Amino acid sequence: MSLSLRLAQPADVSLILHFIRGLAEYERLADSVVANEALLTETLFGARPYAEVIIAEWDGAPAGFALFFHNYSTFLARPGIYLEDLFVDPAHRGRGIGKALLVRLAHLAVERNCGRLEWSVLDWNEPAIGFYRSLGAIAMDEWTINRVTGEALAKLAAGA
Repeated sequence: MSLSLRLAQPADVSLILHFIRGLAEYERLADSVVANEALLTETLFGARPYAEVIIAEWDGAPAGFALFFHNYSTFLARPGIYLEDLFVDPAHRGRGIGKALLVRLAHLAVERNCGRLEWSVLDWNEPAIGFYRSLGAIAMDEWTINRVTGEALAKLAAGA
């Protein structure tokens, strides 16, 4: 049994969408997914890629993914890596795949001279929270995530 990790290619778009849908189902947010193959192709592999994806394979079979992008810390004056999504197919859990994906991201962060690797986790997801703590992650409980989407985003963009 062997694990391999690789950067995703355009031919992986349907697999990436499959993993996104699997994660959304796990997070009880399946109705929120509007991503499709055309949008993923454009935003991940188009003229200006906005994110990168690492695909995990177990014995050649797709097992999970990590989707990430660079952010920036003004206090550190260095880039960081933000992990948007990490998902391991339920049939492949317990094999160290999630940890291997995070190790690869940490390696990329060091290689790219990043000041940090960070991500968010739903507060009810105790298995993930415990897993992340075991790797040395520290919860940033004093920070509150803010988000503007849809009509509120359009209104804000219009200056309203």
